[in-house]
Amino acid sequence: MSDRPKIAAITTVVHKYAHAQHFVDRFLEGYGWNSRHHRPPMDLVSLYVDQVGENDLSRDRADRFPQLTIYPTVADALTLGTNELAVDGVLLIGEHGEYGKNEKGQHLYPRYELYKQIVSVYRTTGRSAPIFNDKHLSWNWEWAKEMYDISVELGFAFMAGSSLPVTWRTPSVDMPFGADVSEGLCVGYGGPDSYDFHGLETAQCMVERRYGGESGVKCLQAYRGDQFWEAHHEKLWSRELFESALCRSHTLATSRQGFNHSFPTIDEMRSLVEDPIAYRYEHTDGMKSTVMMMNGLVRDFNFAGKLADRKSPLSTQMYLPMPPSHTTLANFFSPQV
Repeated sequence: MSDRPKIAAITTVVHKYAHAQHFVDRFLEGYGWNSRHHRPPMDLVSLYVDQVGENDLSRDRADRFPQLTIYPTVADALTLGTNELAVDGVLLIGEHGEYGKNEKGQHLYPRYELYKQIVSVYRTTGRSAPIFNDKHLSWNWEWAKEMYDISVELGFAFMAGSSLPVTWRTPSVDMPFGADVSEGLCVGYGGPDSYDFHGLETAQCMVERRYGGESGVKCLQAYRGDQFWEAHHEKLWSRELFESALCRSHTLATSRQGFNHSFPTIDEMRSLVEDPIAYRYEHTDGMKSTVMMMNGLVRDFNFAGKLADRKSPLSTQMYLPMPPSHTTLANFFSPQV
């Protein structure tokens, strides 16, 4: 028997470009890293797939990799068909699949339900293993809090998040540790629930390096549609940071035919962006953050921050070469693995 750690993947779907495919294939096939092909020092040995459709890739992977077995239940994937926990770590990848939306437009992905099945095995067997949850914990705040509380109760490592904090940055900069930061702003794209989480992670991974680190959030206000443009007109967030973030974008749109380097005016932005969204929140230490979703204006994630010891903002783009137009691999998943 190999003494390499064993990993189980609990997924909603496994098809091309699904998050589960990006994770699963990297553990099975390896990936390019530091000028060589890196293979993780652990084995993906079990897989549970909640929805199997016509484009499913899990059966192909199980056929090609004899160490991988697909199990019919979450419990079987964790115990490898025995009565004991038989893996050293669990990937919970509840992104993509046909699960519907609620009235807020949130995808009802069953991360909470799958998580509860995982921890049921932990309770039954009297053992636990670390869990990595792809993206946010749940669309329901009470469920997300319960997931965290259970991890504390049972004493296992529980990690979650987006690829944005660990992807490339152009330029390659980081917030100086212990910096005096008064405001941070991210301009991104995508829909609420699916991509605004990436914007929040972009802002957090930068501003939480400030003096004092994480301090909690005091209040939050969302702006959408006309309210967004009214708030922008009233300068509720820094125009300097907004423009600095936009100038890091590789996809900044223009409404002027024949031009691709002109900075759009506010009127041009209004004609380009159909449904602007901003989340404006104040941290308990007084720092302010804004995350904007500007579909039609940009198709990347850009950050700018105001530091006390700098005359100009610190800014960068979190570079995501998205398939299929820019890449086939979505390489920003590699540093997560």
